[in-house]
Amino acid sequence: MEYKDYYKTLGVERTATPEQIKQSYRKLARKYHPDVSKEANAEEKFKAVQEAYEVLKDPEKRATYDEVGSNWQGGQQGAGAHWQRSSGFQGFGDENLSGFSDFFESIFGGGGRGPHAGHGGFRGGAQSFDRRGRDQHAKITISLEEAFRGGNKTIQLEMPEVDARGQVHHKLRTLKITIPAGTVSGQQMRLAKQGLPGTGNGPPGDLYLEIDVQTHPYFTLQGRDVYLTLPLAPWEAALGSKITAPTLGGPVELKISAGSQTGQKLRLKGRGLPGKPHSGDEYVLLQIVTPPAKTESDKALYEKMAKEMPFNPRQSLT
Repeated sequence: MEYKDYYKTLGVERTATPEQIKQSYRKLARKYHPDVSKEANAEEKFKAVQEAYEVLKDPEKRATYDEVGSNWQGGQQGAGAHWQRSSGFQGFGDENLSGFSDFFESIFGGGGRGPHAGHGGFRGGAQSFDRRGRDQHAKITISLEEAFRGGNKTIQLEMPEVDARGQVHHKLRTLKITIPAGTVSGQQMRLAKQGLPGTGNGPPGDLYLEIDVQTHPYFTLQGRDVYLTLPLAPWEAALGSKITAPTLGGPVELKISAGSQTGQKLRLKGRGLPGKPHSGDEYVLLQIVTPPAKTESDKALYEKMAKEMPFNPRQSLT
């Protein structure tokens, strides 16, 4: 049984968009339609174009066909699911989709045609494969606090589902999941048997959730390490002080050494995201913030400092 290259039949690349596939199909269907075409073997070519479009227009059929690939061999069991045929080219009336090739029948079933009808991959004469359902993928967003602590979370996802006719619909699903403590962006969670249902007695596929950790108002992540820019008043930095600094695990008391400068980095060991064999750290970046001189009293204080504390911060540049 000969392999059918549906992309070649429609004259499109394997990366073609649904719109490109549709446009090419309409063009070729008009060219080869038996009622108007003067091409040799027009009816045969028209059926080949119909068959190719029937597969490539449907996301699930196309995915199944791509899975089979050019390494397909006649009689391969479990190569694809049994799909209900839909209507043909719109513009010349309803077309009869019967008479598709044995290659189509061996993958998608239907019509009782093909050398494998009733055996060789079909159960009890009924045309349905025992095929595992396809895996599904989705991305979910969690807060940095959820990534740090972990815990149970209820999410809603709009997921594609395939009905009995092989048509794809989107349905809102509610799932309860457990976020492991120390989850990082890009990490995947596997939910067994939560993907698309199988065909026949085949088991469902799995659902893979890719984690995206939401941007935080003042913490940033680098791997499992957490970074915090900590504002200081000039006197806190100049004289030294003890201040309260936030961490994901709660506030801690932080000692600021006298003479601290903007850009200095303090390390809080183990205060980043938990992990094995080592948890991340929190790095505190000091930033001295100058108070604005809003009143005459403020201005007088700055003028006094300028007179009594001669200081040139650009001395190293001269």
